[in-house]
Amino acid sequence: MFCYKVHQVPEKKDVVLAICDQELSGKLIRKNPPFKVSEKFYGENACSKEEILEKMKGCTIINIVGKRIVEFCIERNFITRKNVILIGDIPHAQIVK
Repeated sequence: MFCYKVHQVPEKKDVVLAICDQELSGKLIRKNPPFKVSEKFYGENACSKEEILEKMKGCTIINIVGKRIVEFCIERNFITRKNVILIGDIPHAQIVK
């Protein structure tokens, strides 16, 4: 399962979808500099892989963090491994359509 939140950016007409592995929500994954997987940004709404695919359709920017969501996006050819960075030992990537 994943957590997600949709952010509207009306002045730029962008729709940002933030997705994280559910167990990362609210966790500090790096101390210096700090990086917290904030519930305010990544949300608290839980969803499945099928639901996340539907959410991804209407977005212009997708921000993902977590081993399972990153691997899922690689398997679906949304990103490649070279598009992934590590924050601590947690994979992170962004998709811009």
